[in-house]
Amino acid sequence: MIVEERKNITTNGTSVRGSLLSYRLDTFGFYGKTESENICLEVYEEGMVRVRISRNESFDDFHYALGNNLNPKSIDFLEKEDSIVISTSRVEVSIMKFPFRIIFRNEKGEVINEDDTSFGTSWIGEQVTTYKKLQPNEKFIGLGEKTGPLNKKGRGYQNWNTDHFGYDKNTDPLYCSIPFYMGIHNNMSYGIYLNNSHKTHFNFGASNNRFSSFSADAGDMDYFFIHYDNVNDIIGSYSRLTGKMGLPPKWSLGYQQCRYSYYPEAEVLNTAQTFRDKEIPADVIVLDIHYMDKYKIFTWDKERFPCPETMIEKLKALGFKVVVMCDPGIKVEEGYKAYEDGIDKDVFIKYPDGTNYEGEVWPGWCHFPDFTKEETREWWTDQLKSYSDVGIEGFWNDMNEIATWGQSLPELIEFDFDGVKGSTRKARNIYGLMMAKSTWEAARKNLAGKRPFNLTRAGFAGIQKYAAVWTGDNVASDEHMLLGMRMLNSMGLSGIPFAGFDAGGFIGNASENLFARWISMAAFTPFFRGHSNVNTKSSEPWTHGEHTEEISKNYISLRYRLMPYVYATFYEASETGTPVNRSLAINYTHDENVYNEAYENEFLFGSSILVAPVSSEKEIEKIYLPEGEWYDLFTDQKYAGNQETLIECPVEKLPVFAQASAIIPVQSQVYSNQEKPDQLLEIHLYKGENKNSFVYYEDDGESYDFESGSYYKRSICYDPQLQQLSFSQKQGSFESNFSEVKLYFHGFGTDELNKLSIEKEDYRFIAPLSNFDPIDSVKHEDYKISNLPYTTFKLKNDEFSINWK
Repeated sequence: MIVEERKNITTNGTSVRGSLLSYRLDTFGFYGKTESENICLEVYEEGMVRVRISRNESFDDFHYALGNNLNPKSIDFLEKEDSIVISTSRVEVSIMKFPFRIIFRNEKGEVINEDDTSFGTSWIGEQVTTYKKLQPNEKFIGLGEKTGPLNKKGRGYQNWNTDHFGYDKNTDPLYCSIPFYMGIHNNMSYGIYLNNSHKTHFNFGASNNRFSSFSADAGDMDYFFIHYDNVNDIIGSYSRLTGKMGLPPKWSLGYQQCRYSYYPEAEVLNTAQTFRDKEIPADVIVLDIHYMDKYKIFTWDKERFPCPETMIEKLKALGFKVVVMCDPGIKVEEGYKAYEDGIDKDVFIKYPDGTNYEGEVWPGWCHFPDFTKEETREWWTDQLKSYSDVGIEGFWNDMNEIATWGQSLPELIEFDFDGVKGSTRKARNIYGLMMAKSTWEAARKNLAGKRPFNLTRAGFAGIQKYAAVWTGDNVASDEHMLLGMRMLNSMGLSGIPFAGFDAGGFIGNASENLFARWISMAAFTPFFRGHSNVNTKSSEPWTHGEHTEEISKNYISLRYRLMPYVYATFYEASETGTPVNRSLAINYTHDENVYNEAYENEFLFGSSILVAPVSSEKEIEKIYLPEGEWYDLFTDQKYAGNQETLIECPVEKLPVFAQASAIIPVQSQVYSNQEKPDQLLEIHLYKGENKNSFVYYEDDGESYDFESGSYYKRSICYDPQLQQLSFSQKQGSFESNFSEVKLYFHGFGTDELNKLSIEKEDYRFIAPLSNFDPIDSVKHEDYKISNLPYTTFKLKNDEFSINWK
């Protein structure tokens, strides 16, 4: 159905400033005009509506953050005297005519989100702002890599990618800009993604009690409104909009050891060998800028690293991959191949007079590639091949805000934008995104079938398609450790499943207890890396004393034993966008305690493991367990949920809990993800009242063969009423690494399991600590689960079940 263009006047025959002067509707959208604006509303999903408002005849085509194959859906609409109503099964959009305003309601007619009646969308010069009426007790979460609390109500933030060394708990902006947030009120949730890469501003009721707002310093007002029944579905919709994370190589999910910097080659090899000698699992050695010849990318310091390929082969034999630092600055230097080739191919960003911009950074004065230009991306692929040719499969994109000495990148610099042209004002926030995209696409091509690992500091919405993100130059303090957990949880809320921080802190020296606590927490984060600055103590687990070394070894080892659970969780994230680290605001959105300052750092690691981060200075802490029942992971002590609980948390025991009805697969100890575990898979089942399922997933962990069916997937379902654990038929052509299952029953009495052949054993997720003091004999707690019942059975490919009723 098409409605021809109509002229609009009020019932008394006069026009109102900001009113619709004319509009038309067709099968796929609403198109209107005020005296100064063009307007377009389109529906992309049942719960997703795009709103575009421009003062130009045509709308900006900013697409770099969006996924592929985005097409508007056909719409149903109703014309009224004062409004036009567009309806889907999820959302009712009222487009008010006098003046033009938008109200979003749910299927029950309840207001989810609405424009401020007086201000709506307004311009001040080039800056465009949409004002939204604050709803009663409205909370705001997300917005990516931001400091501050989980609930950002009462605060304001900017998005302008900035290199901020040693930021504090209130610093803003930082390295990565994700202009997506969610609002929560009255048992409803919604999301708003602002699709504009200029400097943007978000006000969540800061300095006023009337409105929240989001604005851009230039360009169109272009936002996507998303509403579904729960926060996780909203994150999923946003992930479909901006693209989902690809499944990373399994080795990248292990422990990564970094230092600013490891050199020469002998130190690199010695570090790797020490991990193996001490039987501390690790998969990656990361090389910071000192591997380069005078900090020039695509080069090696020939004195420190005379034969990189041989070193990488030796590391490979030890089960290590290498990740290298990649800075965008290309030194202006005659004879430097990357510089001369870049000049020849005209790949650098420019001043308006056509000369190449120069900024000073580590190598000296540099040009910078224009990653918004196709020819530059092709050039980058050619340059990056020098790394893959010597066996490197991991890349670390740094200094890509763009960071230069002086931190004042001129705003008049021109970028290509694939022929459309634009300035720094539009390009700065996406420079990191486009560098990460270029690196990922280059690595995928150059590695010929192997999955690359790609890490970035700067990014924008959609960065999850191309890279993991880490939180930059943090500080060795308890405050920063806990801030880092909030930031990772916020990034998960904002569509970035693969995120992490520098465990132990990059700046300064962590105490023994701080390092031990940080490593234990980091073992339950998606990206797991230890890193430290030059002129500080190294961050290898053995550098902080024997006690700290054993604690670190315990939790790093636990990470590897949990790898079947971790890898399946990453698979879920790649399919749905559900984060690996899950703020409790995802599953317990309307529980006020979740937003309490004392508990806002808590999160679910995957679907069933709750982690309560605590200071290294605390040995007893009050935590909050949400509704349900929870088992202490290390002792099986059971706790009732929906209440505060005092927990003992000495430095060797992080508060970690398994949810009742949880299904947690565990493998034998390995020291690298490139090492095959034993063929016995443990499955830990926790007694509960609710049904639960877990999607178990395997593939080869390194290639893209899974895309053509070479994977192993099945659902494992627990039914407490039937007293049954069932396994669906195996999907995919990949053969499991496991042939036998050892099923542990947590919380079950032996009399409940008498139909099965049951044995018992003491079980430990972490080993007891040694006593290193020969004088003061301290007996450390042995955290074990005594007489844990289990049964064993062969793993079959067909559907089958284990019944104990």
